[in-house]
Amino acid sequence: MSRDAILSRIRRSLGVAATDIDRRATVSDRLMRPPRGLIPKRGQLPPAERTRLFAMMAERVNCTVARVADAEAIPEAVADYLRGRNLPAALRRGADPRLAALPWDGQPQLAVSVGPSDGQDMVGLSHAFAGVAETGTLVLVSGEDNPTTLNFLPEYHIVVVRAEEIEGDTETVWDRLRRVYGKGVMPRTVNMVTGPSRSGDIEQTILLGAHGPRSLHILVVGGQD
Repeated sequence: MSRDAILSRIRRSLGVAATDIDRRATVSDRLMRPPRGLIPKRGQLPPAERTRLFAMMAERVNCTVARVADAEAIPEAVADYLRGRNLPAALRRGADPRLAALPWDGQPQLAVSVGPSDGQDMVGLSHAFAGVAETGTLVLVSGEDNPTTLNFLPEYHIVVVRAEEIEGDTETVWDRLRRVYGKGVMPRTVNMVTGPSRSGDIEQTILLGAHGPRSLHILVVGGQD
């Protein structure tokens, strides 16, 4: 059945016509001014407390979280994480200019490759668009800067998020997405990641890494007291 036929059937069941000007105006207004949902109070905190809540909630869902004072400290923090997990000193990142500008040459033992993952990378590095304090969720947008494959194919995923980009709630993140990208040009994919991949399908036993990375490490930049 064609799209037009389906829509015509829906209109007939509702008793409305395709030429209903008032109904079209109502729909257009709804699309231009999307209503906000009920906002829980949990994330409505001053910046420093909001960042602490984000870290606490992320750790509750099996993430590890480290704080760095500024972006320049990211390469060293990444190298420390890899050493601490006894992982190879290698990772893959996207073309994100914020990651590209970091002083990777200060960690000469660390091999950094660029581009989407083909499934053979042990460690992926991404830069989040935002964090959600009330749930410890990372919001990642797709594209060459941060390929979606890095979110799901490597066994270990490291994500950088700036403290000032941690919002109290999901609705505020969507507001910022609309402001940054604009209607009609939103990213192809917005991934909301809360903790490493897990499943309880097999005998109700929690298994990490079932559908994606078994480990999620978050580097929160700035916002330290």
